[in-house]
Amino acid sequence: MITIPYPKGHKIKVRNKIVESAAQAFRASGIQDVSVPFIMKGAGLTHGGFYAHFDNKEQLVAEACRYAISDTIALLRKVADQEKQNPKINTVIDYYLSPYHRDNTEMGCIIPALSGEISRCSEEVRQVFTSELERMVSFISTLAEVDTSKGSALFSTMVGSLVLARSVNHSELSDNLLSAGKKYAKELAMT
Repeated sequence: MITIPYPKGHKIKVRNKIVESAAQAFRASGIQDVSVPFIMKGAGLTHGGFYAHFDNKEQLVAEACRYAISDTIALLRKVADQEKQNPKINTVIDYYLSPYHRDNTEMGCIIPALSGEISRCSEEVRQVFTSELERMVSFISTLAEVDTSKGSALFSTMVGSLVLARSVNHSELSDNLLSAGKKYAKELAMT
């Protein structure tokens, strides 16, 4: 029997599919409630191949955080670049605190999705999450043309507003939380 080797880059492509599947699953359901077989199925693979790519789930969580933050920054940069009139940060705030972002957690920012769980993760995962959070705050600070302290407060306002808007089961209250968050985030960015 002749074995045909995989094309060059195959293993990297498969690994990337697993990371993308994990990021989507973690955004939607958190870390604890997502199993490795579920992630692998989402990538179109069997769970037996997981350990050919990762040592453990914690390593995958760390990589999924890196991937998801890069993905979110790229999306927010694209949103900002489409704005020609208003301050770019206002456009980003409007998108981040939109009903669309609130309702599509599987494609949204991973920071509000995982912040409550990260404190119970390994030091490796916490370190990656910390450096990715710092990267996001730096992006927001640069876009708003504010220092890192103000950028941290601005992003914290955005994340907190989104977390609360996702948490309640009353649609009007959820919409009000998004609106209030937008208003105060924009004021903070302009002061």
